[in-house]
Order: sequence, then C-alpha cells, then structure tokens
Amino acid sequence: MSTRFTNQTGRRASTKPPSNPGSASSDFRTGDVRRRGTVLLLATAIIASVFAARLVDLQAVRGEALADAALSQRLRTLDVPAVRGSILDRTGQPLAVTVEARDITADQTLIEDPAAVAVELAPILEVPQDVLVDRLSGDKRFMYVAKGVSPRTWDRIAALRLPGIFSEETSQRIYPADNLASHIVGFVQADSTGGGGIESAYNEILTGTPGQQIYERGPGGRVIPTSNQSSVAAIPGGDVQLTIDRDIQFVAQEAIKGVTQRSGASSATAVVMDVQTGEILALATAPDFDPNAVTQSLPEERRNRAVTDIFEPGSTGKVITAAAAINEGAVTPLTPIKVPGQLKRAGKSFSDYWKHGTLRLTMTGVFAKSSNIGTILAAERMPQEEAKLANYMERFGIGKKTNLGLPGESGGLILDQEKWSGTTFPTMAFGQGYSVNTVQMTSVFATIANGGVRVQPSIIDSMIEPDGTVVPTPDGERERVVREDTARQVMAMLEAAVGEGGTAPQARIPGYRIAGKTGTAQFVDPKCRCYAGDVTASFIGVAPADAPRLAVGVFVHQPKRGRGGGELGGPVFKEITTYALQAMQIAPSGKRAPRLTLTTG
Repeated sequence: MSTRFTNQTGRRASTKPPSNPGSASSDFRTGDVRRRGTVLLLATAIIASVFAARLVDLQAVRGEALADAALSQRLRTLDVPAVRGSILDRTGQPLAVTVEARDITADQTLIEDPAAVAVELAPILEVPQDVLVDRLSGDKRFMYVAKGVSPRTWDRIAALRLPGIFSEETSQRIYPADNLASHIVGFVQADSTGGGGIESAYNEILTGTPGQQIYERGPGGRVIPTSNQSSVAAIPGGDVQLTIDRDIQFVAQEAIKGVTQRSGASSATAVVMDVQTGEILALATAPDFDPNAVTQSLPEERRNRAVTDIFEPGSTGKVITAAAAINEGAVTPLTPIKVPGQLKRAGKSFSDYWKHGTLRLTMTGVFAKSSNIGTILAAERMPQEEAKLANYMERFGIGKKTNLGLPGESGGLILDQEKWSGTTFPTMAFGQGYSVNTVQMTSVFATIANGGVRVQPSIIDSMIEPDGTVVPTPDGERERVVREDTARQVMAMLEAAVGEGGTAPQARIPGYRIAGKTGTAQFVDPKCRCYAGDVTASFIGVAPADAPRLAVGVFVHQPKRGRGGGELGGPVFKEITTYALQAMQIAPSGKRAPRLTLTTG
C-alpha cells in the first residue's frame, strides 16, 4: 500500500523519483564546458598562427635584412693609410720619414668609470685628465682619444687592460734632423697633407694610395675571424731625393744663423750651387723652424725666404753689366775709365759709396772698388745701351722664376724697357731698380763660372717609386748667355775684387783662388715701397776660380750692426765654402791668380 503525503499548502507531493544525470539540466552544463574549450583552442591556434606568421616574416621575409643589420653593427671598416714616402738628401740620408704609430680609440659604452680610466691614461699620453674624461664619457661606440702615439706608448696602455680602450695602426711623420733644411722639406699638416716645401709641392707623389680593411668585432672589441673579413692593401708613396747635401746644408744654416745674431739682421739666406750642373747643394734661411713642432712656429719663420723674398742686388748686379759691356766689345778688363766724384743723369746726381775726386781706373779697378759711376760709364759705351742691358738681364734669368718647384717662388721684379725713365738705365747698371731672389742672383755668378752657359738651377735629384725604381730628374736647360772668353775675363775681374785693393779680402780661403763680388743695396720697405734706410749686404763668390765648381751666395737683410757685403757676407762665404771644398774633396788651386791693373796712373 502506498502512503501519500500532503505539503503545507495541501497539495499532494509528487512521488516521482529525481532526474538522473542525463537529464536536460545536466546536458546544458556539459555543453558550456565544451564550448569554452573550443574557444580556447581557437584562440591558441590564432595566437600560434600569429607567432608563426611573425616567425615566417622574421626568418623568410625580413630575416636577411635583419641579419645584415646585425652584421653591420659588428662590422668595422678601417681605412689603412698608405705609408708616406721619404724625403732624402743627395746621399740617401733621411730628411723626412714615416714611422709606425698608433691612434688610441675608445668605445664609450664599455667604460664604466671615465674618471678612473682618465687617471690611468693621463700620465702616459701626457694629456690633462679633464680632457680625457670628456673624450671617454658618452654613448659613442667610437671616439679618438689620442692620435699618432708611439708603439711603445700603446704597449704601456695595452698592459693596463682597460675596458673600452683600443688602438688602430697608423703612421707618424718625423724629421730626424729637426730644423735641418726645414724650409726646403716643409711639414705635414693635421690632415696628413703637405703644408710647405717639398711636402706640399710633391704631396701627391709622397702620399700614395690608401687601402681598406673590413673586419667583424665582437663584445669587448675583439676581432672575430669570419668570412666577412676583407682588405685592400695600401700602396706606399714614392720617395723624393734632393740635390741637397745635409752636411753642407748644416754648415750653411749655422753660418747664417750666426751672422744674423751678430748683426741683428731681420733675416739671412745662403745658397751653394754646383756651377756645372745647376744642382743646389744647400739652401739655407734664418730664422728657421722645427717641422716636428710646427705649431710652435710663426708663419714668417716657415717662409722660405731664399725663393719667396726678393731684394735689390746692389753691386753684385754689376757682374751683369760688366759681362754685357765686355761681350758687346765696349770694354775690356784694362779699358781706362775716368771716374768723377759725381755723375748727373736725367736730373739726378749719382755718386759712389765713398767720397772721392776724379779717379783714373781700369774697368777691373771700377769692378774691384765697386764704383757705381764707373759702372754707369762702362755701360753707356754699349751701342743701344738700354736695349742691350735689358736683353742681358733677361738672358741671365732676371725677372723669371728658376722653377725649382718650391712653393711661393718669386720671379723677381724688373720693369719692361718701354716703361724705363731717364734714370732707370743708370740705376740698373749698378744693381738697383730691379729685384731678385737668392737663387736667381747666385745663378748669375754660376753662369759666369760655367764659361758663360746658364744651367737651370735644380733641387730635385730623382724620384724613387714604391718598387725601388729610380727616375732621375732630367738635366736642366742650358743656354749660352755670353761668350766663353767674356766669362773668363769677368772671372779675372772677380778675382781682383777679392784681392789687394778689392772690397772682400775677408772672403779669401788659403790654398784656393776665390772670385767674387760684394753688394750693399738699399732695402725696399714693403710697407711703404720705398728706401727706408736699411740695406741688404751680400757677397757672392766662386771657388776655385781657376777650375770653378761652386757658386756660393750670402745675403744679410736689414743688419743693425755692420752694413758692408765684405764685412758681413765675406766671412760667412768663407766658412761655408771652406767646408764644402773639403767635403767634396776639391783640390786646391794649382796656379796663381792673374794680376790685373786697377788704375791707369
């Protein structure tokens, strides 16, 4: 029998058993879990596909570009400078050479304490600590700390093992003999180009062709050996060999430095020239400078005054007038010339450097005593004297560059004949009214010593290519200026100028016959282009006079103590020439000098 129960509402309770798990309510809950799983699966698939697509993009599409970018951050391209060629003297002794050096660099991102590193580097590099701190601080991967240090200095730095400090191979230009021939050799500027002298004039030959090195650098700056490494070798520059003899050059520099100091002169120059070849064995200028410390010198000290500065030659120019008059048959060394105390031409009165009454001299006497008036009178004996003198000036090289190849060379100044005034001819006859440089004027005497044949002066002996091939400089042009017998007669007159009664006994050298001429010319002040009271004192001589080999010119500008060319230039000529004769093993003279009469009664 079944029992029935009634709830509080009076309704009869159901007696049906509870639903089982497979009822409709249970089905709904199970389906919800399944949907969530499906959604999660789909989301995971989508995310995976995004990552896969990104991976495909990175590896297949952009992988090569990204790899290249990463590699480019590790690759370093280093320019490899070519070794600059040397400058040598005539015997192969170095005047300028390039040696191995190091540039010290920094990766600032690897330096944790710049101040501490600066403390270590400052005493080695001799650079203030605050300067180094500035160079070591920051986020630059590459920064120069110091340039051109010696390999020994880098070894000291490398031993410290400082993180972020590296070095690169480079080179340094040095001048072994310091200021020797500095005006000829020149110097190299901060950008590695020549800044003067041969360094500038022959920069392209000396420089060579730079190379390149590419390498991969890992953490800490170490080189990673990979297939990405490559290099192109640098081609070194060629050498330039000069005609300069470093020993003769040294003596010449010391001699003119001495006369500059003794006389208080503003400057002095000297040149030693081989009369047969035109080769310059020495070309000295005072003041000089040290190209190893070029920044410590002034621009005027670096100027090669022997070729850039011009001046009126004064009585040394009388050799041109004498050679012209003799070559034209107007006079001989023994022609009598009556020399008054004053000579008026075109309203101007000309006189000699000493007061005198009427003198009766030979042409040799006029030359030996350096009479301005006598020289004018001799020149006036030439037919068409103005045209003749102008022609000989040109043939002797006045007003034309010598083309030595040195920067800043001046060709001098001389008026075209059509612009001459009434006083130009007499003034030029005794060596004023036109300007020359040291080499030009010495070349005039070399022409006379060479039998009247002018040889173009030269200072470059040869070029030496990187493979050792020597390319000699072609011989200088040769031109006959006066006849050989004319040159011989002028040489005899030049000997008389150094002999008894001449103006330069101080230039005599025991055992050798010397021919030469003094000069004391008014100095033209470039500021006002006028004569301001100063002078250029000079002496140009030839040795040995009987078998000429050397022409030596000495020029002292604006001396404060002493004025005469014999007094100031003569002793310097003697000092330089005595050494050069011995160094070149030139035998003493074997014959006595001819005795020419200086007066006629």
